Amino acid sequence: MKSHHDVFNGSIAFTPATFTLVGIPGLETEHIWVSIPFCLMYAIIFLGNGIILHIIRIDPALHQPMYFFLAMLAFVELGVSASTMPTVLGIFLCGIYDISFGGCLLQMFSMHSFTIMESGVLLAMSVDRFVAIYSPLHYTTILTIPRIIGMGATIAFRSVVLMFPLPFLLKGLPFCGHNTLTHSYCLHSDLIKLPCGDTRPNSILGLFVITSTFGLDSLLIVVSYVLILHTVLGIASGTGQWRALNTCVSHMCAVLVYYVPMISLSLLHRFGRHLPPLLQTVLANGYLFFPPVVNPIVYSMKTKEIRNSIARTLPRKRRGV
Repeated sequence: MKSHHDVFNGSIAFTPATFTLVGIPGLETEHIWVSIPFCLMYAIIFLGNGIILHIIRIDPALHQPMYFFLAMLAFVELGVSASTMPTVLGIFLCGIYDISFGGCLLQMFSMHSFTIMESGVLLAMSVDRFVAIYSPLHYTTILTIPRIIGMGATIAFRSVVLMFPLPFLLKGLPFCGHNTLTHSYCLHSDLIKLPCGDTRPNSILGLFVITSTFGLDSLLIVVSYVLILHTVLGIASGTGQWRALNTCVSHMCAVLVYYVPMISLSLLHRFGRHLPPLLQTVLANGYLFFPPVVNPIVYSMKTKEIRNSIARTLPRKRRGV
């Protein structure tokens, strides 16, 4: 289906009514089986992050800055997963490969906005850990509820404002070739390859968004951990040093499971175009699925207060039943 036809450099330019998404290359006949791990991952994501949000909400012992930031992380990971779920499960369960032009732009905007928010929340959590170790006696007076709310609002505002122009820039471009994407969801880096018009404004803005969010956030996270390490080394006892560092383990894991797949996917897009499409698909899905699946498990295993709260909540639920 094509609409808004025009002539562009000798080719017919058009605004596609739909985009065609793809599943996993080479496994098109096995999609019903491929859908099982995807359904399982979505179940873990929504159940795990949902439990984290629920116990932080109902347990007064968890009404502390660290856990409020963890609740933000769980919320944005649910947002990322909810953005991709309609098309991913639509392909693997129902064989629906088409998505409307507007729907694709909306998915791109939503998914990228939430991933930018996730980067901002990880930065806020590193600041939280620095304050907790550097000035433990003033921890709750520095990170007050209004300040935490302000940090969360700033993170969300930054994400939406930076992403807002990109769908409109894409919508105004002419398309002269195919309208098939290479993933089961709409990525900006994927969509920008299709237009035959001048995509430099999109590329420049996209680069600015990446450097001012992921690039800047990762740099500040490294700086915060250098300051944390410097502070920890100033603690006299070895036991105190270990306790201080142990409070950062879960956050360090969250940073690694977020940035390592992202950097791997970026390098693949830049240098790995000759690699098999299956590997590209696996890395792209790992970038979106790995953090929201792993983080609730890591925080539940490595954070004693979360484990204790879950243990207290489960008997309560059984008595209610």
